[in-house]
Amino acid sequence: MTALDFYGTLGPACCGTDTLSDLFSAGMTGMRLNLSHTNLADCGAWLANLHEAAARARLSPQLLIDLRGPELRVGELPAPLPLMEGTCAILTADDEAMDTGAIPVPPLIFSALRAGQEILLDDGALLLRVDTPGDGRVLCTVLRGGILHPRKSIALPGAALRPPTLTQSDLENLSRANAYGVTGVMLPFVRDEHDLLTLRRALLDAGAPQIAVFAKLENKAGLSALSRLLPYADHIVVARGDLGNDMPLWELPAAQKRAAAICRAAGKPFMVVTQLLHSMQQAAVPTRAEVCDIFNAVLDGASSLMLTGETAVGAYPVQAMRYLCATAREALHFQKG
Repeated sequence: MTALDFYGTLGPACCGTDTLSDLFSAGMTGMRLNLSHTNLADCGAWLANLHEAAARARLSPQLLIDLRGPELRVGELPAPLPLMEGTCAILTADDEAMDTGAIPVPPLIFSALRAGQEILLDDGALLLRVDTPGDGRVLCTVLRGGILHPRKSIALPGAALRPPTLTQSDLENLSRANAYGVTGVMLPFVRDEHDLLTLRRALLDAGAPQIAVFAKLENKAGLSALSRLLPYADHIVVARGDLGNDMPLWELPAAQKRAAAICRAAGKPFMVVTQLLHSMQQAAVPTRAEVCDIFNAVLDGASSLMLTGETAVGAYPVQAMRYLCATAREALHFQKG
């Protein structure tokens, strides 16, 4: 039977040694650490627990670090910010004094903001429309409201921006990767092969060329360049959260199917991630649609599956991992006939 890797995401809901041990017992083979909000040095206690739990299970775990990369994010907020539909929202540069109630954003985005440009925040949970562009201060209308938290993602559908491939924080984390037992690096928002070459050079400079490269497909540019990415990536990641922000959601299933077919034809391992068991952040049992999604991802040839918020902050991290592994293995049995 084909082996599959099952990843969780490390977070406050699962960082204890006992919970991590239970996750390994449920079938987990590796863990992802999201470095969008933190760094390796600050997560030393969590990682020590991970390695202790793996030793208990007599496993050598995969540890993936998810870099910041060229992703755009909201800056720090003094408190979660309510955004009401139909009201005005103000964007300001996050390296300047922030207006009370304004949203701090990376200064480089202002050059891409035109009247009518849509802005997706927090994986598309919130939606703004630019009304009055400006240099360092932009007025928007809230089209889809909610509560905005610090460091949440920003997406500008259709805008042409090219932030640097790696941040200074990314380079610092790569320099510590060997010391913390990192086995793989996930690069977000890969746009072309040059991003992957930049990461491989940085790994070489950090004395860690053996660390596997996971290229995340999170925009249409990366999806279009997939065939060119294959020689420079060890794994492809179909990261459906932000990929679904860069196209109408009804186009996302076909995009996932096309990416899977290209990877299968090339013999390139690929991972499927995002909202596999999203309901289990609050519910002890998944939806029927979720288990069918996992089953179909395996039939499409996925070599690994990953949970994110389900294990990082969810109420049922171990149960979610158990459902993920059991459903995927059932798909393998079905495939075998």
